[in-house]
Amino acid sequence: MEMFFSLLDSTVRVATPLVLAALAGMFSERSGVVDIGLEGKMLLAAFVSAAVALGSNSPWLGMAAGIAASVAMAMVHAFVSVTYNGNQLISGMAINTIASGLTPVLGLALFHQGGNSPQLPDAARFHEIALPFADALRDVPVLGLVYSKLISGHSVLVYLTALVVIPLVTWVLFKTRFGLRLRAVGENPHAADTAGISVARVRYTALFWGGVLCGMAGTYLSVYQTGSFIREMTAGKGFLALAALIFGKWRPLSAVAGCLLFAFADAVQIRLEGVALPVVGQIPSQAIAVIPYVLTVLLLAGFVGRSLAPKAIGVPFVKSR
Repeated sequence: MEMFFSLLDSTVRVATPLVLAALAGMFSERSGVVDIGLEGKMLLAAFVSAAVALGSNSPWLGMAAGIAASVAMAMVHAFVSVTYNGNQLISGMAINTIASGLTPVLGLALFHQGGNSPQLPDAARFHEIALPFADALRDVPVLGLVYSKLISGHSVLVYLTALVVIPLVTWVLFKTRFGLRLRAVGENPHAADTAGISVARVRYTALFWGGVLCGMAGTYLSVYQTGSFIREMTAGKGFLALAALIFGKWRPLSAVAGCLLFAFADAVQIRLEGVALPVVGQIPSQAIAVIPYVLTVLLLAGFVGRSLAPKAIGVPFVKSR
Protein backbone atom coordinates (compact mmCIF):
# COMPACT_ATOMS: atom_id res chain seq x y z
CA MET A 1 0.00 0.00 0.00
CA GLU A 2 2.77 2.43 0.93
CA MET A 3 4.62 1.63 -2.31
CA PHE A 4 1.46 2.42 -4.27
CA PHE A 5 1.12 5.82 -2.62
CA SER A 6 4.82 6.49 -3.22
CA LEU A 7 4.15 5.81 -6.90
CA LEU A 8 1.24 8.28 -6.87
CA ASP A 9 3.42 10.82 -5.07
CA SER A 10 6.06 10.50 -7.81
CA THR A 11 3.33 10.87 -10.42
CA VAL A 12 2.25 14.23 -8.95
CA ARG A 13 5.85 15.47 -8.87
CA VAL A 14 6.58 14.42 -12.45
CA ALA A 15 3.23 15.69 -13.74
CA THR A 16 3.53 19.27 -12.44
CA PRO A 17 5.85 20.67 -15.18
CA LEU A 18 3.88 18.74 -17.81
CA VAL A 19 0.62 20.29 -16.58
CA LEU A 20 2.08 23.80 -16.65
CA ALA A 21 3.48 23.31 -20.16
CA ALA A 22 0.25 21.74 -21.44
CA LEU A 23 -1.82 24.67 -20.13
CA ALA A 24 0.69 27.05 -21.73
CA GLY A 25 0.19 25.28 -25.03
CA MET A 26 -3.56 25.46 -24.54
CA PHE A 27 -3.51 29.26 -24.41
CA SER A 28 -1.55 29.60 -27.64
CA GLU A 29 -3.22 26.80 -29.59
CA ARG A 30 -6.74 27.82 -28.56
CA SER A 31 -5.91 31.22 -30.07
CA GLY A 32 -4.90 29.56 -33.34
CA VAL A 33 -1.09 29.58 -32.95
CA VAL A 34 0.77 26.27 -33.04
CA ASP A 35 3.30 26.15 -30.21
CA ILE A 36 5.88 23.39 -30.51
CA GLY A 37 8.37 25.73 -28.83
CA LEU A 38 7.19 24.67 -25.34
CA GLU A 39 10.35 22.59 -24.94
CA GLY A 40 12.68 25.49 -25.74
CA LYS A 41 10.89 27.96 -23.48
CA MET A 42 10.99 25.50 -20.58
CA LEU A 43 14.69 24.79 -21.15
CA LEU A 44 15.68 28.46 -21.29
CA ALA A 45 13.57 29.23 -18.21
CA ALA A 46 15.24 26.35 -16.36
CA PHE A 47 18.68 27.75 -17.11
CA VAL A 48 17.91 31.40 -16.34
CA SER A 49 16.01 30.61 -13.14
CA ALA A 50 18.85 28.41 -11.87
CA ALA A 51 21.49 31.03 -12.73
CA VAL A 52 19.59 33.89 -11.07
CA ALA A 53 18.63 31.79 -8.03
CA LEU A 54 22.29 30.84 -7.62
CA GLY A 55 23.42 34.46 -7.82
CA SER A 56 20.66 35.97 -5.67
CA ASN A 57 20.10 33.08 -3.25
CA SER A 58 16.37 33.51 -3.85
CA PRO A 59 14.19 30.91 -5.62
CA TRP A 60 11.47 33.52 -6.15
CA LEU A 61 13.83 35.85 -8.01
CA GLY A 62 14.98 32.83 -9.99
CA MET A 63 11.39 32.05 -10.96
CA ALA A 64 10.73 35.68 -11.92
CA ALA A 65 13.81 35.65 -14.17
CA GLY A 66 12.84 32.29 -15.69
CA ILE A 67 9.35 33.58 -16.45
CA ALA A 68 10.83 36.73 -18.03
CA ALA A 69 13.11 34.65 -20.27
CA SER A 70 10.26 32.36 -21.32
CA VAL A 71 7.95 35.31 -22.04
CA ALA A 72 10.70 36.92 -24.15
CA MET A 73 10.91 33.78 -26.29
CA ALA A 74 7.11 33.64 -26.50
CA MET A 75 7.05 37.21 -27.76
CA VAL A 76 9.61 36.31 -30.43
CA HIS A 77 7.29 33.49 -31.51
CA ALA A 78 4.34 35.93 -31.51
CA PHE A 79 6.30 38.50 -33.52
CA VAL A 80 7.16 35.95 -36.21
CA SER A 81 3.82 34.12 -36.23
CA VAL A 82 1.30 36.90 -35.59
CA THR A 83 2.87 40.16 -36.76
CA TYR A 84 4.65 38.77 -39.82
CA ASN A 85 2.47 35.67 -40.44
CA GLY A 86 5.53 33.44 -40.51
CA ASN A 87 5.46 29.65 -40.45
CA GLN A 88 4.50 28.74 -36.89
CA LEU A 89 6.11 25.29 -36.94
CA ILE A 90 9.45 26.66 -38.09
CA SER A 91 9.29 29.45 -35.52
CA GLY A 92 8.63 26.94 -32.73
CA MET A 93 11.45 24.67 -33.86
CA ALA A 94 13.76 27.68 -34.04
CA ILE A 95 12.97 28.46 -30.40
CA ASN A 96 13.79 24.87 -29.43
CA THR A 97 17.05 24.97 -31.38
CA ILE A 98 18.10 28.34 -29.95
CA ALA A 99 17.43 27.22 -26.38
CA SER A 100 19.18 23.89 -26.92
CA GLY A 101 22.30 25.63 -28.23
CA LEU A 102 22.30 28.77 -26.11
CA THR A 103 21.91 27.21 -22.66
CA PRO A 104 25.03 24.98 -22.71
CA VAL A 105 27.14 27.78 -24.24
CA LEU A 106 26.09 30.24 -21.54
CA GLY A 107 26.40 27.55 -18.90
CA LEU A 108 29.94 26.75 -19.96
CA ALA A 109 30.87 30.44 -19.98
CA LEU A 110 29.34 31.17 -16.58
CA PHE A 111 29.97 27.99 -14.57
CA HIS A 112 32.71 26.04 -16.42
CA GLN A 113 30.96 22.73 -15.66
CA GLY A 114 30.27 21.39 -19.14
CA GLY A 115 27.17 23.49 -19.62
CA ASN A 116 25.61 22.54 -16.29
CA SER A 117 25.20 24.78 -13.26
CA PRO A 118 26.54 24.08 -9.76
CA GLN A 119 24.17 22.55 -7.23
CA LEU A 120 21.99 25.27 -5.76
CA PRO A 121 22.33 25.96 -2.03
CA ASP A 122 19.29 25.27 0.15
CA ALA A 123 18.40 28.95 0.39
CA ALA A 124 18.18 29.22 -3.39
CA ARG A 125 15.82 26.26 -3.84
CA PHE A 126 12.14 25.55 -3.35
CA HIS A 127 11.59 22.85 -0.74
CA GLU A 128 8.88 20.43 0.31
CA ILE A 129 6.21 21.79 2.63
CA ALA A 130 5.06 19.49 5.43
CA LEU A 131 1.40 20.15 6.12
CA PRO A 132 0.10 20.20 9.73
CA PHE A 133 -0.30 16.78 11.41
CA ALA A 134 1.24 14.91 8.47
CA ASP A 135 3.59 12.91 10.70
CA ALA A 136 0.92 12.28 13.35
CA LEU A 137 -1.54 10.88 10.80
CA ARG A 138 0.99 8.76 8.90
CA ASP A 139 -0.04 5.51 10.63
CA VAL A 140 -3.78 5.98 10.05
CA PRO A 141 -4.87 3.39 7.44
CA VAL A 142 -5.43 4.73 3.90
CA LEU A 143 -6.47 8.28 4.85
CA GLY A 144 -3.24 8.83 6.75
CA LEU A 145 -1.18 7.71 3.76
CA VAL A 146 -3.25 9.89 1.41
CA TYR A 147 -2.65 12.95 3.56
CA SER A 148 0.97 12.35 4.60
CA LYS A 149 2.40 10.91 1.38
CA LEU A 150 0.13 12.17 -1.42
CA ILE A 151 -1.09 15.59 -0.24
CA SER A 152 1.65 16.72 2.13
CA GLY A 153 5.33 17.13 1.31
CA HIS A 154 5.25 18.94 -2.01
CA SER A 155 6.79 22.18 -3.23
CA VAL A 156 4.84 25.43 -3.20
CA LEU A 157 4.85 25.20 -7.01
CA VAL A 158 2.89 21.93 -6.87
CA TYR A 159 0.25 23.47 -4.61
CA LEU A 160 0.18 26.63 -6.72
CA THR A 161 -0.41 24.56 -9.86
CA ALA A 162 -3.09 22.34 -8.35
CA LEU A 163 -5.00 24.93 -6.33
CA VAL A 164 -4.57 28.11 -8.39
CA VAL A 165 -3.30 27.58 -11.94
CA ILE A 166 -5.58 24.71 -13.07
CA PRO A 167 -8.85 26.22 -11.70
CA LEU A 168 -7.87 29.71 -12.89
CA VAL A 169 -7.03 28.60 -16.44
CA THR A 170 -10.29 26.63 -16.65
CA TRP A 171 -12.28 29.62 -15.39
CA VAL A 172 -10.55 32.06 -17.74
CA LEU A 173 -11.03 29.82 -20.76
CA PHE A 174 -14.75 29.11 -20.28
CA LYS A 175 -16.16 31.79 -17.99
CA THR A 176 -14.57 35.11 -19.00
CA ARG A 177 -14.84 37.51 -21.91
CA PHE A 178 -11.18 36.98 -22.75
CA GLY A 179 -11.70 33.20 -22.86
CA LEU A 180 -14.65 33.62 -25.22
CA ARG A 181 -12.58 35.87 -27.49
CA LEU A 182 -9.65 33.46 -27.32
CA ARG A 183 -11.80 30.54 -28.46
CA ALA A 184 -13.49 32.66 -31.13
CA VAL A 185 -10.14 33.76 -32.57
CA GLY A 186 -8.95 30.15 -32.65
CA GLU A 187 -12.08 28.95 -34.43
CA ASN A 188 -12.85 31.80 -36.85
CA PRO A 189 -10.53 34.81 -36.67
CA HIS A 190 -12.27 36.61 -39.56
CA ALA A 191 -15.62 36.48 -37.78
CA ALA A 192 -13.94 37.66 -34.57
CA ASP A 193 -12.31 40.52 -36.46
CA THR A 194 -15.67 41.51 -37.95
CA ALA A 195 -17.08 41.63 -34.40
CA GLY A 196 -14.40 44.15 -33.45
CA ILE A 197 -11.98 41.78 -31.70
CA SER A 198 -8.27 42.41 -32.28
CA VAL A 199 -6.96 39.01 -33.38
CA ALA A 200 -3.33 40.06 -32.96
CA ARG A 201 -3.90 41.38 -29.43
CA VAL A 202 -5.68 38.20 -28.33
CA ARG A 203 -2.93 36.00 -29.77
CA TYR A 204 -0.15 38.09 -28.24
CA THR A 205 -1.92 37.91 -24.86
CA ALA A 206 -2.37 34.15 -25.17
CA LEU A 207 1.30 33.63 -26.00
CA PHE A 208 2.30 35.90 -23.13
CA TRP A 209 0.44 33.78 -20.58
CA GLY A 210 1.76 30.66 -22.22
CA GLY A 211 5.26 32.05 -21.66
CA VAL A 212 4.48 32.67 -17.99
CA LEU A 213 3.38 29.06 -17.47
CA CYS A 214 6.38 27.66 -19.37
CA GLY A 215 8.62 29.80 -17.17
CA MET A 216 7.08 28.25 -14.06
CA ALA A 217 7.54 24.77 -15.54
CA GLY A 218 11.22 25.37 -16.30
CA THR A 219 11.79 26.83 -12.84
CA TYR A 220 10.21 23.77 -11.26
CA LEU A 221 12.69 21.50 -13.04
CA SER A 222 15.88 23.32 -12.05
CA VAL A 223 15.14 25.24 -8.85
CA TYR A 224 13.11 22.49 -7.20
CA GLN A 225 13.24 19.05 -8.80
CA THR A 226 16.97 18.68 -9.53
CA GLY A 227 18.41 21.66 -7.66
CA SER A 228 20.59 22.64 -10.62
CA PHE A 229 20.51 23.15 -14.35
CA ILE A 230 21.51 20.13 -16.44
CA ARG A 231 22.00 20.23 -20.21
CA GLU A 232 18.84 19.22 -22.09
CA MET A 233 17.11 18.59 -18.78
CA THR A 234 13.65 19.03 -20.27
CA ALA A 235 14.25 15.75 -22.18
CA GLY A 236 11.15 15.98 -24.37
CA LYS A 237 8.75 17.14 -21.65
CA GLY A 238 7.51 19.97 -23.86
CA PHE A 239 6.53 17.48 -26.55
CA LEU A 240 4.90 15.19 -23.98
CA ALA A 241 2.89 18.17 -22.75
CA LEU A 242 1.83 18.90 -26.32
CA ALA A 243 0.79 15.25 -26.71
CA ALA A 244 -1.22 15.49 -23.48
CA LEU A 245 -2.91 18.60 -24.85
CA ILE A 246 -3.94 16.73 -28.01
CA PHE A 247 -4.95 13.71 -25.91
CA GLY A 248 -7.14 16.03 -23.82
CA LYS A 249 -8.70 17.53 -26.98
CA TRP A 250 -7.56 21.04 -26.04
CA ARG A 251 -9.56 21.06 -22.78
CA PRO A 252 -7.81 21.94 -19.49
CA LEU A 253 -9.00 19.13 -17.21
CA SER A 254 -8.66 16.47 -19.90
CA ALA A 255 -5.14 17.70 -20.68
CA VAL A 256 -4.27 17.52 -16.98
CA ALA A 257 -5.55 13.92 -16.94
CA GLY A 258 -3.29 13.17 -19.91
CA CYS A 259 -0.32 14.68 -18.09
CA LEU A 260 -1.05 12.53 -15.02
CA LEU A 261 -1.24 9.43 -17.21
CA PHE A 262 2.10 10.15 -18.88
CA ALA A 263 3.65 11.03 -15.50
CA PHE A 264 2.38 7.76 -14.03
CA ALA A 265 4.06 5.86 -16.87
CA ASP A 266 7.27 7.80 -16.17
CA ALA A 267 7.03 7.02 -12.45
CA VAL A 268 6.56 3.31 -13.22
CA GLN A 269 9.55 3.47 -15.55
CA ILE A 270 11.71 4.89 -12.74
CA ARG A 271 10.54 2.13 -10.36
CA LEU A 272 11.30 -0.62 -12.89
CA GLU A 273 14.94 0.35 -13.42
CA GLY A 274 17.20 -2.35 -12.04
CA VAL A 275 14.28 -4.62 -11.08
CA ALA A 276 14.41 -8.25 -12.22
CA LEU A 277 11.00 -9.59 -13.30
CA PRO A 278 9.97 -13.27 -13.26
CA VAL A 279 10.66 -15.20 -16.49
CA VAL A 280 12.03 -12.21 -18.46
CA GLY A 281 14.65 -11.20 -15.88
CA GLN A 282 16.06 -7.67 -15.77
CA ILE A 283 14.66 -5.40 -18.48
CA PRO A 284 17.27 -3.24 -20.27
CA SER A 285 17.20 0.35 -19.05
CA GLN A 286 16.81 1.61 -22.62
CA ALA A 287 13.58 -0.38 -23.03
CA ILE A 288 12.24 0.96 -19.72
CA ALA A 289 13.11 4.56 -20.60
CA VAL A 290 10.89 4.55 -23.69
CA ILE A 291 7.72 3.48 -21.81
CA PRO A 292 6.22 7.02 -21.55
CA TYR A 293 6.91 7.73 -25.22
CA VAL A 294 5.50 4.39 -26.41
CA LEU A 295 2.39 5.10 -24.35
CA THR A 296 2.15 8.53 -25.97
CA VAL A 297 2.32 7.06 -29.49
CA LEU A 298 -0.23 4.34 -28.70
CA LEU A 299 -2.71 6.76 -27.18
CA LEU A 300 -2.43 9.31 -29.95
CA ALA A 301 -2.44 6.67 -32.68
CA GLY A 302 -5.78 5.09 -31.90
CA PHE A 303 -7.08 5.22 -28.36
CA VAL A 304 -8.22 8.83 -27.93
CA GLY A 305 -10.86 8.97 -30.64
CA ARG A 306 -11.09 11.86 -33.02
CA SER A 307 -9.42 15.04 -31.74
CA LEU A 308 -10.73 18.20 -33.33
CA ALA A 309 -8.19 21.00 -33.11
CA PRO A 310 -9.25 24.66 -33.21
CA LYS A 311 -10.23 25.26 -36.83
CA ALA A 312 -7.87 28.20 -37.42
CA ILE A 313 -4.82 26.64 -35.75
CA GLY A 314 -1.64 27.16 -37.76
CA VAL A 315 -3.36 29.41 -40.29
CA PRO A 316 -1.90 32.97 -40.49
CA PHE A 317 -4.57 35.64 -40.15
CA VAL A 318 -4.64 38.25 -42.89
CA LYS A 319 -7.12 41.03 -42.16
CA SER A 320 -9.90 41.34 -44.75
CA ARG A 321 -10.27 44.63 -46.54
